[in-house]
Amino acid sequence: MSPPIVWSIAGNDSGGGAGLAADGRAAQAFGVHLCPVVAAVTAQNSVGVQAVVPVAPELLEAQLQALAQDLPPRAIKTGLLGGVALIEVVAKWVDRLREQGPLALVVDPVLGSTTGRSFADDAVVQAYRSLLLPRATLITPNQREALRLLDGQAHANVQAQVQAHEAAEPALAQRLMACGVQAVCITGGDSDVAPGQALDWLSTPEAAGWLALPRVATPHHHGTGCTFATSAASALALGFVTADAVVLAKMATTQALRHAYPAGQGAGPVQARQGFGSDPTLLPTLSWGEALPQLVTTPAPSSSVTAPAPRAPRVLGLYAVVDQLDWLQQVLAAGIRTVQLRIKTPAETSEAWWHELNQNIAQAVALCREHGAELFINDHWRQALAQGAGAVHLGQEDLAAMSPQERDTLQSSGLALGISTHSLWELCRARGLSPRYIACGPVWPTLTKAMPWLPQGLHNLAWWQQMAGCPVVAIGGILSADQVAQAAACGVDGVAVVRAVQQAPANVVPLLQAALQQGWAKAKTNQPPIEVPLPKPSLA
Repeated sequence: MSPPIVWSIAGNDSGGGAGLAADGRAAQAFGVHLCPVVAAVTAQNSVGVQAVVPVAPELLEAQLQALAQDLPPRAIKTGLLGGVALIEVVAKWVDRLREQGPLALVVDPVLGSTTGRSFADDAVVQAYRSLLLPRATLITPNQREALRLLDGQAHANVQAQVQAHEAAEPALAQRLMACGVQAVCITGGDSDVAPGQALDWLSTPEAAGWLALPRVATPHHHGTGCTFATSAASALALGFVTADAVVLAKMATTQALRHAYPAGQGAGPVQARQGFGSDPTLLPTLSWGEALPQLVTTPAPSSSVTAPAPRAPRVLGLYAVVDQLDWLQQVLAAGIRTVQLRIKTPAETSEAWWHELNQNIAQAVALCREHGAELFINDHWRQALAQGAGAVHLGQEDLAAMSPQERDTLQSSGLALGISTHSLWELCRARGLSPRYIACGPVWPTLTKAMPWLPQGLHNLAWWQQMAGCPVVAIGGILSADQVAQAAACGVDGVAVVRAVQQAPANVVPLLQAALQQGWAKAKTNQPPIEVPLPKPSLA
C-alpha cells in the first residue's frame, strides 16, 4: 500500500536545520511521502539568516499544478511563505483540492527566525488572517506568533498575562479559533510558565488542555516548529483526528529534541526518527482544563519484563461487568474476583431510586468482601464512597463533566479509579489521575453501548499495553474464550466481559479463565514484549 502524501510548502534552509529539511525528517519518521514545495530560498546557517528570497508566484503555481496531476495530498503543511501573492496561491489550491475530497491544512506561521529576523510584514500577517486561518485545520504558532497573528485583536489582559509570565495560551487560542481556525496548538518551547516542563496548549473539537512532557535540556533546537507542524500533518494524513495528531506530533518532536546534535557554531538541528511511537517515555500528559497538569512520567520498559506486568496490588484478571445483584452473586460463585456493578441512571430519577441504588451498592460491597473480590462501582462515585466501596469506574465524559474541585475530591477520597479510554488524547488525559487501571476499548465491535469509536483491535490494545504506564484492561465486544485469549496475549492486566458471562456463569467462567491463562502464557513468550510502532486511528 502506498504511503499517504503530504505537501510541505515552505522555505529551503541552506543550513539543513529547519524548513523543508526538517519537514523531510519528520515525514520519514511517520512513514508518509513528503513532497517538498519550495516557497522561499534562504541563505542561512546555524548562527543566523542572511537572506530570504521568495519564489515567483508562477513557480509556486507550477509546482502545485505538477503535484496535483500525480501526487494529490491528504494533508498540506505550510511553513515560510514569502509574500501575499504566495499565500493567495496556497489558499486557491486548498479550495481547489477540497472540491475533490477531504484535505487537512496545517499552518505553521513562520513569521520570523529565532535569531530575531522578521520574515513577514504587516501585509503578510493580514493575508494569514484573512486567507489561511479560516481554511486551517490546525495552526501551530508559538506564543509570539499567536500574538502577532492576533495583533490588535488581543485583549490587554492577554498581553498583561504574557508580560507577567502567566499562562495566556488558552485565551490566545480562543481568539484564534474565533478567526475561523478549526484547531490550535500553541507550542511552548519559548514559555517559562512551568519550569522543567514543555507545555503546549491544545484547543481542538475533541479536547482542550495542556500537553506536558519534561523539557529536553539541549541548546540544539533548530527546526523544532517545523518538525511539530509536519508531524501533525503526517498524522492527519494517516487518518488521526486533530487531538490525536497533536499528541503524536509532541511525541515525535520531543524525540527529535533528544536526538538533536551540533552542526555548526549555533543551535543544531533536531532529528526526528522512526520509533518514537513505541517509546512510553514520550507519551505526554493532558490536563483536564486550564490548570497546569501534574506531570506523569513513564519509565522505559526493560527487556527482562514479562507480561502481564502488574503495577498494582493484584492482577485484575477476568473482569465481569454486571448490572444486577443476582448476576453478581453468580459470577462471584463461579470464581471471578474482579467485578463492576454498572447500574445506569435513568432519564428520570426519584428518591426511591437513589435509595435502592445505595442498597444495591452496599449489598455488592458485602458480597465482594465475602468472596475477596475487587469491586468497581460504575459512575456513582459519591454513593460508592458513602457505602464503603473501594473503587469506581468512570468514563471520560463523566470526568470531564466534573468541576476541578470534584476531581480533586475524587482523587483525595482514596477510591481506586478505573477510566475508559478510546483515543490517544483520552489516554494522555487519564494518565494524569493516577488510575488503578485504564480500559482500552472497544477492542471488537460492541452492541453494549452506542459510541463513535472504531474498534481498537489487537494492534491498538498491544500499543496501549506498552504505553499506558499502568494496568490496562481490554473491553468491548469480547464474547468468546478465543477473544479472551487473544486479548490476554497482548499482555494486558485484565479482560472485561459483559455478555459472555450473562448465561450460565458457572459453566462459562472456567472456560474463560482457562483462555485467559493461555493468553498470558503466550504473552510471556514474547521477550522482549511485542512493540507496536504506531497505533491506528480510533475515530473516523
